[in-house]
Amino acid sequence: MWAIGEKQVPETGDNENFTFLAKGVDFKGVVNFDGTIRIDGRVEGEVHTTGTLIIGEQATVKGIISVGTLMTSGKINGTVTATAKILIQKHGVLIGDIRTPGISIEDGAHFHGMCDMGAHKWVEEQPSPPKHAYDFSGHRPKMRASDL
Repeated sequence: MWAIGEKQVPETGDNENFTFLAKGVDFKGVVNFDGTIRIDGRVEGEVHTTGTLIIGEQATVKGIISVGTLMTSGKINGTVTATAKILIQKHGVLIGDIRTPGISIEDGAHFHGMCDMGAHKWVEEQPSPPKHAYDFSGHRPKMRASDL
């Protein structure tokens, strides 16, 4: 029997994995996960997940990151690829190149690097010249010294 006012915690399904690397954990190597991962310690190497990577304010990640969504308020030094979006929250520092279709940088966050949002095809397309373009530079009125 449940006590009055006691909240029941919903169970997570098998398809929702959550991994946590706590403060004080130092990890070197390649980390592959499904689902969501939160890092509050230090990671050096590679982090790969198709889900969400949450980097806490005290965390440091150095290396290659490949995720669905990145939310960081910690420190990242490396290359980041996100298939959905990157959110750099207040106090977050990201140094390195990123590739993502969407990015959000809060006031108080820092980003130093190159950002590729997939606009290459749009930039490379050359617009066709207009069919009726005329050069009117020869039709400008000539100024006389007395007009100055």
